[in-house]
Amino acid sequence: MLPTTPVNEGPTPAAGCDGPALARGLSPAVVFVPGLGLDSRSWQLVRHELRGLSAVVLLPSMGQPAPRGTDLAVERQAERLLQRLPHGGKTILVGHSASCPVVVEAATRTSDVVGLVLVGPVTDPRAQTWPRMLSQWARTASHERPREAAVLVPQYRRTGILSMLRGIDAMRHFRTDLALSRLDVPVEVVCGESDRIASHEWSSVLRTVSNGRLTTVQGAAHMVPLTHPTAVVAGVDRLLLLDRQEAPHPGL
Repeated sequence: MLPTTPVNEGPTPAAGCDGPALARGLSPAVVFVPGLGLDSRSWQLVRHELRGLSAVVLLPSMGQPAPRGTDLAVERQAERLLQRLPHGGKTILVGHSASCPVVVEAATRTSDVVGLVLVGPVTDPRAQTWPRMLSQWARTASHERPREAAVLVPQYRRTGILSMLRGIDAMRHFRTDLALSRLDVPVEVVCGESDRIASHEWSSVLRTVSNGRLTTVQGAAHMVPLTHPTAVVAGVDRLLLLDRQEAPHPGL
């Protein structure tokens, strides 16, 4: 059972890929990128509730192993992501945790991205050191649900712990807030009320610099796609609605 309706802040619009192949179309393609160590299974509940087709793109350390020497810088990960997207077609990118900087950076490099949903986004510049990051993780983990382990552990094993460590080390100094401030696309930020990795304060900064919308999910911590998928779907639906409203109407 889901807890109380999420608390929303900000403007509301008026009333390797896993999944179908991406192609150009009139409606934006919805593309999910997993967080650190996760794969397409982390988005399964969200995609099940989402109307229409969607796809998941896996990247090194985010669903794929990252052998020693792999360039895991956010900028290189964004290049990999863009290579998997349809050229000339509209896309909404959905990131979770460590993939949020990647989708933001990708959006700065193409006009094809027409919206972003950032779920539990990093990287808070106050938490760039390993001690601060570990402290955030520990304080957040106590609010997660034990049943999540059955879903998370197999994904972590597939990606590999060393790949995950390499991934976070390569991205921990990236300024998501600065990259986001260069964009002019609608942004939905989603964070759990008990998330200390993507705190409400940090998420509010991202909402402000993007002139976007912040949804704080009551009863949730960092794994919102697993525990409260409807909150993510709502963000995607708002961007799809906004795109329809802004699309030119034939004959007008």
